[in-house]
Amino acid sequence: MSRRFGSPPDARIDSPGSVPVPKPSDVSSLSRPSTTSKGLDPRAPLVLDTRELGRRPGSQRRTSFDAEAPAGLGIEVLRVPDGAPVHLDLRLEAVMEGVLVTGEAQAELEGECVRCLEPIEDSIAVDFQELFVYDDPENRGDEDDEDVSRLEGDLLDLEPVLRDAVVLALPFQPLCGEDCPGLCPDCGARLADDPDHAHDAPIDPRWAQLQELAGPAPHEDPAGQPGPDKE
Repeated sequence: MSRRFGSPPDARIDSPGSVPVPKPSDVSSLSRPSTTSKGLDPRAPLVLDTRELGRRPGSQRRTSFDAEAPAGLGIEVLRVPDGAPVHLDLRLEAVMEGVLVTGEAQAELEGECVRCLEPIEDSIAVDFQELFVYDDPENRGDEDDEDVSRLEGDLLDLEPVLRDAVVLALPFQPLCGEDCPGLCPDCGARLADDPDHAHDAPIDPRWAQLQELAGPAPHEDPAGQPGPDKE
């Protein structure tokens, strides 16, 4: 086997009748295992089967059910407790491109006030709508677009849509009350529990030495206790 001068490094000249030798790039591609998608678990609480719609545009199905909240549904200071029930009212409608999901989710929240760190309990109701496109060749031109939701066969995963809807609806800085005064910056006491909470103003260190030189105030002994009144 020889290589012609001027031919590309990967080009190989074989003797007549010999079996073509694959290029190094071809060999490496043959040796790499093919990657397949992990696939959705149809038993997962937020995975829905759209088989009943039959890919017939205009066909639709309504469903209501409670699902366990996935872990981390919310933000650090306000969230749906892991495993808590999330009530879902959904409408699944087949369209030309895929399945359009329109729905509402309701759940209980727990968290902490960002000013005084007191526990917060609240509820949330969010609306959402998402198009899940069919996994067909004509819809694969934008496979790198992470904003496109896709069906895997007849299954769709509602968790990312629910997570986005809940997080966007939560307040960035939840409070136990709009007028929460927060904590005392000196001792950390909750100011709402003691509206008259206050501390003596600290003495300026520049005046503290002068006060020591001046000695005790009148009617006060050196230990700082009131002395006997003089007639």
